[in-house]
Amino acid sequence: MYSEFKTVLIADDEPLALNRIKRMVDEFADYQVIGTARNGIEALKAAKSLQPDILLADISMPGIDGLELARQLTEETLPPALIFCTAYDQYALKAFDVQASGYLLKPIRKEALKAALDKTQKSNRMQLTTRHSQKRRKTDMARRSHISVKERQEVKRVPVDSIYCFIADQKYTSVYHHGGTELIDETLKNIEQEFGDSFIRIHRNALVTIDAIDRLESQGGTTYLHLKSHLPISKPLAVSRRHLPELKKWLQKA
Repeated sequence: MYSEFKTVLIADDEPLALNRIKRMVDEFADYQVIGTARNGIEALKAAKSLQPDILLADISMPGIDGLELARQLTEETLPPALIFCTAYDQYALKAFDVQASGYLLKPIRKEALKAALDKTQKSNRMQLTTRHSQKRRKTDMARRSHISVKERQEVKRVPVDSIYCFIADQKYTSVYHHGGTELIDETLKNIEQEFGDSFIRIHRNALVTIDAIDRLESQGGTTYLHLKSHLPISKPLAVSRRHLPELKKWLQKA
């Protein structure tokens, strides 16, 4: 059962920033600061002992940084909802990969902080625990449930279950999903290692999910894979000779 207030732990190695965030949280009637920490080690110990509902943490901290703090907290039975408060935007994708609920850039505005805190209430702590437990039961690589895509100053999270195709083109990879198309800078090799049980490589530049496959067709000595008609990719995808045998085995098992 939850208390009347949402409890908050704040971790920041900059005293001025920590005190400023604390003052803002103290002004919100629904939230109560129950502790502060000046580095990642202190934050980890405090999170384990105080069991806060929400952790506001800087990323760049001595001891262990905010990202490592987040990874270690996922092993806890009831991990707090995590909101990163940082002066740098280059960690945004990594932050959401460790299931952060929010990402605020310093100097933090009071309105943005309140919105981020309120957003955490949409998922209660038991739901967070279930999600992290499922994640730990995956492979050693800790398979993600979403792909993070940075768009200007925002981060969009695309559910992996909605993706049907990855196509690589030079340094970027196109992610085709039921909500549209996005560009990421991850390699197909890494994606295949993480999601190889859901996607199969058909060519050196393409991975597809079996649910998207309609049929194979041979034409002019080349085999082409047709995706289902309701998907935006109408052009058939070439299947390399190297990957054709494994694709056929995969389709037979489906």
